[in-house]
Amino acid sequence: MPEALQLAQARNLDLIQVTDKAQPPVCKIMDYGKYLYWLQKKEKEMKKHSGGEVKGIRLTFGISPHDLEVRAKAAEKFLKEGNKIRIEMVLRGREKAHGEIAKEKIGQFLEFLNKSIPIKVEKDLKRELKGFTMIIAKQ
Repeated sequence: MPEALQLAQARNLDLIQVTDKAQPPVCKIMDYGKYLYWLQKKEKEMKKHSGGEVKGIRLTFGISPHDLEVRAKAAEKFLKEGNKIRIEMVLRGREKAHGEIAKEKIGQFLEFLNKSIPIKVEKDLKRELKGFTMIIAKQ
């Protein structure tokens, strides 16, 4: 280890310990700023690929139970592919006054979906200008 430290100092670089689990510890001789940049880039890339794409499922206020089941099957397919789902319920006109009914419809949709595949809520149900939205993913 002292030889590696002297070698790094001679080259005007840093000695970076990559892992301490191995015996002897694994180290690299390189610029520490460059190493941090590389780690951040790698982490950003992992986030990009791990979450999958966000697919949208749009529900309407007067949707029938059968149509809810059909949309749940489509959502199940998206979840099995590793994507997240953004559930939107657009409310128009007087429908905006009946938010509790809209929440019930979304609850029914989540029940249908939960029967076939376990889900977790990424972003809670939120009231927005034109209706409700939430984001779910596979557990």
